Amino acid sequence: MYGLAGTLALIRKMIFTLIILEITIFSILSGIHWNWVFGGNWGFENAIPTNLEGNKIFNPKKIESSLVAIGLLVFATYYFLISDLISFKFPNWISLYVGWVVSFIFILRSIGDFKYFGFFKTIKTSNFGKMDSKLFSPLCVIIGLIGIIIELNKW
Repeated sequence: MYGLAGTLALIRKMIFTLIILEITIFSILSGIHWNWVFGGNWGFENAIPTNLEGNKIFNPKKIESSLVAIGLLVFATYYFLISDLISFKFPNWISLYVGWVVSFIFILRSIGDFKYFGFFKTIKTSNFGKMDSKLFSPLCVIIGLIGIIIELNKW
């Protein structure tokens, strides 16, 4: 029906859409972290894992939230630069590895530490545990899988 050229054009459009989705997700996540850096608290309580007693296992400072926000913004920028919305040439090692590393980070996050976060966590009844099961881990696996699809279709 489409022919080879039409099929390739459709695949390029689908990959472009996935790239835009990654840019959007990373930008929103970065914005949430910047919100915390500048004193906002929306979603903060449910974003920190707790132990069985309900105590936070860590208490991130503004600098740590800033680093995460910057990292997420770097990931969004990477996907923007490979989107062909602007002409930009990466050094070869960036083109070869960065997308795979980003995908791997989020797949690992979705698997988790087998205690507090990820699909295989044992503490599931805390507020964080419930949010992690419903939103955080599924989002991480989606981010990772989309990244893998993009990387497999870059060449």
